[in-house]
Amino acid sequence: MKNSGFNGIILDIDGTIWNTTGIVAVAWNKAIEMSGLKAKKVNAQVLQKEFGKTMDTIASDLWPELSKAEQSKLMSYCCTEEQIAIRENTFDITYPGVIETIKELSSSENFYIVSNCQNGYIELTMEKTGLSPFIKDYECFGRTGKSKAENIQILMARNRMNSAVYIGDTKGDEDACRQAGIPFIWASYGFGKASRYIEKLENFCDLKKIFSE
Repeated sequence: MKNSGFNGIILDIDGTIWNTTGIVAVAWNKAIEMSGLKAKKVNAQVLQKEFGKTMDTIASDLWPELSKAEQSKLMSYCCTEEQIAIRENTFDITYPGVIETIKELSSSENFYIVSNCQNGYIELTMEKTGLSPFIKDYECFGRTGKSKAENIQILMARNRMNSAVYIGDTKGDEDACRQAGIPFIWASYGFGKASRYIEKLENFCDLKKIFSE
């Protein structure tokens, strides 16, 4: 895929760059306890099925018994505790080869991030992984309130990209790419499944082979 004509490689975060679900489950359960709301607790397995969706959808999936206002309030608490927990985390939760591969390929490829996460999460991810110098731009649901497909298009327009490829791990990522009109590379080591993709990554390092062929 060398000289493929892609102006950029757009990355998902959770299930693609790293796996925060263990840390986040503990943080969200702390927030649930502190909130005083009668909401069920979560675990890493539950979160793996939800991550990749927008924050309002996750809240609706996890706590259907709460009103929309309560869901929004609880998710806000959860996001606050999550940011604290991730910032304080000292364990390496990135998938093998992600950092080194992005650093190596960034000399010839432009990397971006689009996620359905809350505002501030991408910045924290880049800070904790040391990827800030290698990510040209980013966009998220928390900042725009828009879908992943729309945010991909916003980011591409802002950076004058006429051709990009997206790397993600879920059917939602696959669908977003189809809606945005760009090809999809499936990170099969992540949380979800996909059926239509131009390349499949067993390991993030596989990207080096794909972009040097």
